[in-house]
Amino acid sequence: MKVSLNLIKQLINFELPPVDELVSRVNQQLGGVEEVIDLKAKYGGARIVRVVECEKHPNADRLSVTKIDDGGVADVPRDDNGYVQVVCGAPNVHADMWAIWLPPKSTVPASFDDAEPFVLDARPLRGILSQGMLAAADELAIGTDHEGIIEINECDIPAGVTLQAGASFAEVFGLDDYVLEIENKMFTHRPDCFGQLGVAREIAGIFHQQFNSPDWYNAIQEFADSDGLELEVFNEANGLAPAFSVIAIKNVDIHSSPLWLQCQLVAMGGKPINNIVDATNYVMFMTAQPTHAYDYDKLRGHKLGVRMAHDGEKVGLLNGKEYELTVDDIVIADGEGVIGLAGIMGGVNTEVSAETKNIVLECANFDMYALRRTAMRHGIFTDALTRFNKGQSPAQIDPVLKWLIGMVGGEQASPILFKNHSSLRQVLVDGKHWHGGLLIPKRFVEERLGVDFAENEIETLLKNVEFIVDDGNKYGEAGVMVYSPFWRTDIELPEDVVEEVGRLYGFDRLPRHLPERSIKPASKNERRELKQRIRRSLSRAGANEVLTYSFVHERVLKNSDQDPSRAYRLSNALSPDLQYYRISILPSLLDKVHANIKSGHDEFMLFEIGKIHDKKLGFNDENLPIEKTFIDGVYANKKPQTGAPFYKVRKNAERLMKDLSVEVDFVKIAESDSDVPAPFDAKRSAWIVANNGDNLGIVGELALSARRNFKLPDYTAAFSIDIEKLQKNLSKNQGYNYQPLSRFPSTARDISLKMDSNVDYAKVYACAEEVAKKHGELQISITPIAIYQPKNDDSTKTVTLNVKFTSAERTLEDKDIAPIIEEIAAMAAEEFDAAQV
Repeated sequence: MKVSLNLIKQLINFELPPVDELVSRVNQQLGGVEEVIDLKAKYGGARIVRVVECEKHPNADRLSVTKIDDGGVADVPRDDNGYVQVVCGAPNVHADMWAIWLPPKSTVPASFDDAEPFVLDARPLRGILSQGMLAAADELAIGTDHEGIIEINECDIPAGVTLQAGASFAEVFGLDDYVLEIENKMFTHRPDCFGQLGVAREIAGIFHQQFNSPDWYNAIQEFADSDGLELEVFNEANGLAPAFSVIAIKNVDIHSSPLWLQCQLVAMGGKPINNIVDATNYVMFMTAQPTHAYDYDKLRGHKLGVRMAHDGEKVGLLNGKEYELTVDDIVIADGEGVIGLAGIMGGVNTEVSAETKNIVLECANFDMYALRRTAMRHGIFTDALTRFNKGQSPAQIDPVLKWLIGMVGGEQASPILFKNHSSLRQVLVDGKHWHGGLLIPKRFVEERLGVDFAENEIETLLKNVEFIVDDGNKYGEAGVMVYSPFWRTDIELPEDVVEEVGRLYGFDRLPRHLPERSIKPASKNERRELKQRIRRSLSRAGANEVLTYSFVHERVLKNSDQDPSRAYRLSNALSPDLQYYRISILPSLLDKVHANIKSGHDEFMLFEIGKIHDKKLGFNDENLPIEKTFIDGVYANKKPQTGAPFYKVRKNAERLMKDLSVEVDFVKIAESDSDVPAPFDAKRSAWIVANNGDNLGIVGELALSARRNFKLPDYTAAFSIDIEKLQKNLSKNQGYNYQPLSRFPSTARDISLKMDSNVDYAKVYACAEEVAKKHGELQISITPIAIYQPKNDDSTKTVTLNVKFTSAERTLEDKDIAPIIEEIAAMAAEEFDAAQV
C-alpha cells in the first residue's frame, strides 16, 4: 500500500512532523513501513518551460531546433535573449507551448531506479548542440506515450496554480513528495486503510488530532432520475454480491487525463491510461472502493449484472489471457455471456477505448472469500482484488459512485440501478455509522490497558477517528456507548474498542509493569503430560518423532486403501498436494518411509502425535467437525529378519503401555470384524484392549497393496492408538510414585526350565511374575535370556530367565534368594511339568 504524504496533507488540518518521526509513529501505531520513496529526488531536476521558437533542423527532417524560456536555470548556456537551445524529435513540438524540460546533469526519471541511471548532458545532435531534452510521458515515468512530448494545457494545471517558466515540475504537480510503502499484511483487518482517505484518518488519530471525512463521503447521497440509454441490471450471485449498483453515462469524451491527475496516480502507485479508467483508479486509491467502467455500446442486450459462472464458460480479460471458469466463480455478465471476473478484472470485450461514446459505471461489493478462492484458482491478482479481499464496507458504494460520476464527465443517461439491496443509507445512523453500539465501561478499558485515563480522554481518542461516542451514564454504566463508523468492519467486540483505544493512545506509553497474578503454580495439563510420557517412552525405544501436515494429497489416502469421500476436502488448499484433512495419521508416516530408506536409513521407527478428522465422526455441539487425537507409529527394516514384524511393533506398544501403567491385552481380530482401519491387514493384526474392555487401538502388519503403493520393505508394521481412550485408562497415580534407588547391591540368578515345546513362553514368564509378587518386600525384576531347542529334538525346549533381586534394607545372601528360585521351579513343575536344569 503506497501512501502519498502530499495527498495526506490535503486531507488533514495539521502540520505533519518530519518524515523520520512520522515513519516512527506509523510503525508503532499503524503499520510497518517497508520503504520511504523520495519522489523529489526522482523528479527534482525537471522544469516547466515555454517553447519560444521552433524551427526545422537543417540536417535532419525529423528533428526540430527549439529555443525555450527556462526562467534562468543556473549553469546552462543561453543565447543573447536568455533562451536555451534544445533539439527535439517530437512531432508535436511547436512554438508558444508549455513543456517539461530535463536540463543537463539531470537524471531521466524513467531510468532513476536502474542500475545505471541515464544522466543527461549537453551534446550535439546532427551538428547542433542540445541542452538536455524536452520530455515525453514515458521518459517521465508517468505514462507509456512516446509519440510526442508532454504539452501542458490549462486543464492539466492544478487548481489555483499559474504556470511560470523555470518552475519545478515536481512542486507544481505534487511530485515533490514522500511516498510511504506500508506492508499490506499490516492492514489485513483494516479495509479502509487501503485508501489514502483511511490512512489520513489514522495518521490524524495517532497524532491525537481530529479528522473529518470529506462531506461527500459520509453524507446521504441523492441521485437524479434520468434516461437516454436503455439499461437493465440483475443480481443472481446467490448472496455473494450484497451490493451491485450501476449507472449509464452518455456522450463521454475519451482522452488523456489532466496531467495533475496522472501525477497523483503515479504517486499512489498507479499507471495513467485514459480519463475514464484513471478516474476509476483514482477513486479506488483514495477510498479503497474498487469501481469499473464498461463500454455501454458493447453490452449485448443492454444488460449488466452479476451471477455465478457456468462450468466451462470462458472469458477473455484485460490482461490478454483467456480463462475457463467454474461454478464457484462470481462473474459480471451482459445479456449473452460473461464479460469479466467480479471484483478482480474486467473483460477485453467491453473495454473502454478511444472510440467509446457511452459508458456504464459499476460500484459493487462482493464476498471476499469467494473472490479469494477465484483468484487462487486462476492465479490472478489485482489492485481491486487486494481491496475486496479485505472486506470492504458496502455502505460506501453510494458516495463513491456519486463522486465517480462527477469525475468522468458526460451526461447521466439512466437512474441509479441496483439489485438485491435497498439503499444502504437506510442502515446508517446520521448517514455515517452503523446501527447498534457497544456499551463500554471506562473501567473495562482501564483494567485491560493498565492506564487511568483522564475524563473524556477515551471519548476524544475515538472521536478523532470518527467513532460516535455517547455518554454511557444514562444507560446505568460508568462508561460510554460506542458506535463504529461504517468503514470499520473490524469492530465487533468490546475488546476491539479497547485495542483501538490502546493503539491510538500509544502502546509504547502503557505502564511497563507485569500484571498482578497468583504465584500458585498452574495445574498440570493431563493431556500434555500424557503426550510427554508417550514421547519419552517411544524415544527410549529408539523411535523418532516426526511432524507432518494435517492435510494430505488424495493420492496418499488411496495408497493406504482409505476412502477419500470420508475426508473433508479443502476448498482453498495451501497447495495442490494438501487438499484433504487426513482421516488417520498412519498414511502420513508411511509416505515418509521410502524417502528415509533412500537416504540410507536401513532400520528405524517413526511416530507422530496428531489430530484426525473423519466424516464418520460427525459434528460437535458447535456444528464443527469432531477431531480426535491419535498416536501412530511405524517400524521398518530394509534388511531381512527372522520372525514377523508384528512382534517387533507389539513389543514397542507393550512397552509403551507398561510405561504408562495401562494394563492391556492383544486380542486377535475376528474374521467378521469390519471395523479394521485401513491399511492394516486384519489377518496379521490385533486389537489393543484395556482391562475394562475399551478398544484403545490396533497393532499389526499392513496390507500388501499399501506396502506396494508406498514402496515399503517387507519387514514393516505399525500401530495406531486413540489418546482420548488411552487417557481414560490411566491409573490415578499415572506412574509418578517415586521410589529411591536402594543403597544395597542387587543380586541376580538365572533359572533354566525344560518343558514341552508346546508350552507358551508367556505362561513361563507369568509363572515367575506370580511368585515375584508374593515377595513384595523385595524388588524383583525378571528378564528373558534365551529359548533353546535341540536340533535333533523338537519335542522339548528350555527357557532361561534372569531374576534380579534388590532389597532396600540390607544386602541379600544366597539363603534369601535360593528359596524364591526353588519356588519358581516348583510352580513351573506343577503348572506345565517343567524341570529345572
